[in-house]
Amino acid sequence: MRALIFAAGLGERMRPLTEHTPKPLLAAGGKPLIAWHLERLAAAGVREVVINTSWLARQFPRTLGDGAAWGLRIRYSHEGDTPLETGGGLWHALPLLGNEPFIAVNGDIWTDFDFARLPERPAGDAHLVLIDNPLHNPHGDFHLTADGDVHGDGPQRLTFAGIGMYRASLFDDWRRVIGAAPGAEAEPPRFRLAPLLRAAMAEGQVTGERHPGRWTDVGTPQRLAELDASLAED
Repeated sequence: MRALIFAAGLGERMRPLTEHTPKPLLAAGGKPLIAWHLERLAAAGVREVVINTSWLARQFPRTLGDGAAWGLRIRYSHEGDTPLETGGGLWHALPLLGNEPFIAVNGDIWTDFDFARLPERPAGDAHLVLIDNPLHNPHGDFHLTADGDVHGDGPQRLTFAGIGMYRASLFDDWRRVIGAAPGAEAEPPRFRLAPLLRAAMAEGQVTGERHPGRWTDVGTPQRLAELDASLAED
């Protein structure tokens, strides 16, 4: 099984911490945020991990190497000086991810989610992990039905945790879905993943599950400090 870790963001909200260190390499609980993912992915049976990079890209191989420390093979999908956003970044990394379903996870979150819970072969184009809405996203993102389908809207919405199992088929019609969005005609293209997910939801091609455990979006220095303090108490 293969996985992608999104790590190409500029980390602008985390400055000055990210002026010299990419956000996924910031430490929490005594190790880089991304190392927590690598440990849990390896424990779930993943053997190959692709990390997309842009800002301060050279620091990733210097810090993580080839993945042998975790029993993994790490390959890097460099996007250049301008990140390609989530959709463009995933599209750019597809040749390294192969034809089988793969995990994708945001590199700037921390969670105790067990990746082994994800379905090896999702019923549709994607299977998403959702959480109860945090204070910084009170209105949520998507609606999870009782039978496990995910919709773009609904009476009660949960927050997308930045964790999912995907098929490459999610991108089969991406140019029509994205349309004339800024960056879509660039080479390589730059676009968000959310419009593709919403289009797939409209066709009944997205399932999901709620994670009741711990999760942090490390989007500000304060949240990083709070997470670090919490992990120190474990």
